Amino acid sequence: MIKRRTLVGASAATASFVGALFGGRKANAAKTKASGFAAADIEPRGSVGRLERLPTQHLEAQHDFITGFRTFANRDMTRAARKRIADIMRDKNMSPVDDLPIEEVLKHVGDDPLVAASARMWLSAQQINWTTLYEEFHGNADAYLAEMEAADNMGPGTLELNPDMEMPDYTKHEIHIQPGGYVGDDFAGHIYHYGTNNFFEGRNDQDELHIGLAGAVPEPTDGKVARILDQGCSSGQLSVALKQRFSDADVWGIDVGGPMVRYAHMRAVDIGVGVNFAQRLAEDSKFPDNHFDIVTNNIMFHEVSPEGTVEVLKESLRVLRPGGVFYPMDFYTGSGPGKGVYSSFRQWWDSRWNGEPWRLEYAKLGFEGFNQLMRDAGFEVNENGPPSGRRAKRNVVGIKPA
Repeated sequence: MIKRRTLVGASAATASFVGALFGGRKANAAKTKASGFAAADIEPRGSVGRLERLPTQHLEAQHDFITGFRTFANRDMTRAARKRIADIMRDKNMSPVDDLPIEEVLKHVGDDPLVAASARMWLSAQQINWTTLYEEFHGNADAYLAEMEAADNMGPGTLELNPDMEMPDYTKHEIHIQPGGYVGDDFAGHIYHYGTNNFFEGRNDQDELHIGLAGAVPEPTDGKVARILDQGCSSGQLSVALKQRFSDADVWGIDVGGPMVRYAHMRAVDIGVGVNFAQRLAEDSKFPDNHFDIVTNNIMFHEVSPEGTVEVLKESLRVLRPGGVFYPMDFYTGSGPGKGVYSSFRQWWDSRWNGEPWRLEYAKLGFEGFNQLMRDAGFEVNENGPPSGRRAKRNVVGIKPA
């Protein structure tokens, strides 16, 4: 049964408390904002900390429900499906932790109603999530476009758009079944940001997860951190968190999606954090050789083709200075997902139905395979990750040889 408290979002009293706790975003950014952007800024229902509330109570209520529905699908239904798959395999005198070919996995569990219901519920939450956001931003397109235009040439930080840039085919699909993907919709950044807030079940409304990831990024052994590159930065949350941690560093966030970096820049301006955002390819970033002290990315490589992965690793080595740190954060570069029949089913399902066409290739590569690609590119690889005590899971670290 779905519990009522699971489906209902924060009350008005809770929102007021959180707003007081984090402080008004306008207060933090007021000195950095010109009147032109302030006049165009759309916040009809204000902000809770750094998160602008959704513009209507109706839409916020929808997303409270969707978040609760997704939470139920992620937890209760996932546990039930995992147990069901384990029971099926044991009934057939097989182990649920065996790694089987996906064809055999589907033969055993693909037609089970409970397993299918679990997958269907997750997918429905994803589809409704995107649809409601798409309707809001496209239904008020002129106002939201004006808001971005007002911020385009403002600081702190800069914005570079390259609409005529040639994009590899692998970048053009609808990742996570987000309408238009990252490159084909003017409001990709808006939709992605609020959509992933729903995906994180309210645990990242203040960028908490990205702040934790930024805190885990290791420094070069000489302690020099003057320039940082965040590849595949999407809506810029990690880029902003990196700038807040390394306040004296020149931080760049790049993404193939122009709408992504445009939204990321607008949001950074609104928060008052000076990050430089650019529409560029991770495998052809246009930066000079030996330029950055740290290159990082988050949940990017499983969305890159195998050929693109090799090129991104080569480019990462090129733009790092000797002794610089490469810190990719994704499945298999850290603890990785679990093994066994259920995990195999979910990886296949994610690839087939959630717009992740290279998910299986990335899973097949595995931890050792990815580390070997890093070595092939020229990195020295530390499989033990950064020092203990950091605020995120341990990840593999690459160092550019001196």
